[in-house]
Amino acid sequence: MTTSRPGDLLDPRCPTRQLLDRVGTKWTSMVVKVLAEEAPGEIRFAELRRRVPGISQKMLSTTLRSLDRDGLVARRVEPTVPPAVHYRLTELGLSLEGPLSALRVWAETHMSEIDRNNRLADAPVSE
Repeated sequence: MTTSRPGDLLDPRCPTRQLLDRVGTKWTSMVVKVLAEEAPGEIRFAELRRRVPGISQKMLSTTLRSLDRDGLVARRVEPTVPPAVHYRLTELGLSLEGPLSALRVWAETHMSEIDRNNRLADAPVSE
């Protein structure tokens, strides 16, 4: 029998693993970044979609619903026709921006090396 240790990414109950499953997608990090740029203000759905390149309406809705469910995003609906829907990061969501920003810095620092390693690994072997 194995026991769970704090920080054990191999354990499905590990909080770090669970969080990475939730926020480790490219869309989530982009949405959080745009919302953080607006903080403490709000942004409407259509504007958020314009500012996240390549995201579909369905994927943005799914991402926002997940972030809202986790308490990282707050949603406010104005009772107009059509309804105006506004989003903002909660305090919990704002606290996620620091770690995501650190990950972006790491990626910007090391991605060229990773790309180079991929090119070397994929290069044809000369005999």
